[in-house]
Amino acid sequence: MLSIYYMDSNHLLGYFLAVLIGISLGLIGSGGSILSVPILVYVMGIEPILATAYSLFTVGITALVGGIKKANEKLVDFKKVFLFGLPTLIAVFLTRKFIVPALPEVVVQIGAFPVHKSTLIMSVFAVVMMIAAVRMIQPTKETELLEHSEINYIKIVFTGVFIGLIAGFVGAGGGFLIIPALLFLAKTPMKIAIGTSLFIIAIQSLIGFLGDIRPEQILDWKLLITFSSCSIVGLFIGSALSQKLDASKLKTLFGWFVLVMGIYIIVKEVFI
Repeated sequence: MLSIYYMDSNHLLGYFLAVLIGISLGLIGSGGSILSVPILVYVMGIEPILATAYSLFTVGITALVGGIKKANEKLVDFKKVFLFGLPTLIAVFLTRKFIVPALPEVVVQIGAFPVHKSTLIMSVFAVVMMIAAVRMIQPTKETELLEHSEINYIKIVFTGVFIGLIAGFVGAGGGFLIIPALLFLAKTPMKIAIGTSLFIIAIQSLIGFLGDIRPEQILDWKLLITFSSCSIVGLFIGSALSQKLDASKLKTLFGWFVLVMGIYIIVKEVFI
């Protein structure tokens, strides 16, 4: 009885924290997967590989609702959705369908210490988070983003492929990479970058989730729908908050948040 209560308590806490996933997506157009994967793994006790699939579904559905909302507010650049979205969704689908399932349980043996697939995925997740965080924290005026060099469309396409590979590997929506790319490569104002990011995240996350559907894969749809519903509630809270905050402060705040989460995951996976 005690163990059942403990599991139920963890699930209730997980559903409560799922609201934060939506708040993050509504507030800064990203951060959903940065929260969802650790919540699913460390709070709800879901195996990391399956948690990445659940994360793709939750983040994808929540981002889709948010993207439609931002589109109605004229805060989505659909040309950039296509430029990033098409190469990204192809890469994320192929990664989830073929690369992740092909990895052995023990990826490499370092002396007496085996590096398991789940540890590798979470560690790569954390490293990419920290790299993106440093770029976001650096002070950059929005006018500088818009007035410098012309948009390099070829670089955007290749960046989209890279984001898709990383997002598919770690089960992330990729917004923590998409937002910097939209800001620094595509010269997009922060408010529009948020709306555009939500649509890209929705497309690639849901396509990536489809790549996870296999006959042998058992999904807990009740958990998924409840978790995602809580996240959608948070989305509307985050959208309301975003109207009251300055765009440059959002970028810096998000950067620090991603950095702290990345450090936590590295410590958790490698040293604990």
